[in-house]
Amino acid sequence: MTTALELAPPLQISTWLNTPAPISLQDLRGRVVLLHAFQMLCPGCVMHSVPQISQVRQLFPDEALTVIGVHTVFEHHAVMSVDALRVFVHEYQLTYPIGVDQPSPHDNIPLTMQAYQLRGTPSLMLIDRAGTLRVSHFGRVEDLQLGALLGQLLAEPSPEL
Repeated sequence: MTTALELAPPLQISTWLNTPAPISLQDLRGRVVLLHAFQMLCPGCVMHSVPQISQVRQLFPDEALTVIGVHTVFEHHAVMSVDALRVFVHEYQLTYPIGVDQPSPHDNIPLTMQAYQLRGTPSLMLIDRAGTLRVSHFGRVEDLQLGALLGQLLAEPSPEL
């Protein structure tokens, strides 16, 4: 698990699902943000992280913790269309906002994935109320560990914004 202490880069999203308007991390200052980078064809995502993040979304009130999925496609581009993602979101009953990572014009690694220097999916990023990227983790995060990290961030006082 990598601990970071830099301002979280802006999200670079081509399409949003489950939200009436685009989401900006700048607009979420004052809240703890959990970013979940996933692919719908990633076995670790489907079996562990998507259900885990859905449960987190149900357990924590949105005004305290904002959960955002980022569908970041760096392989199998032809089969992971926005329409296929809409079906996936419906079938798995995902209710949190999900952004489709903006494809790069230069290579297969999408722009948000590049900005956060992600190694793959699933990846989990935690952003504190001041907008600082505090945790970036590739792979499975155990429930108890995630709960402890969220509890720590949620217990911190809100900064003067």
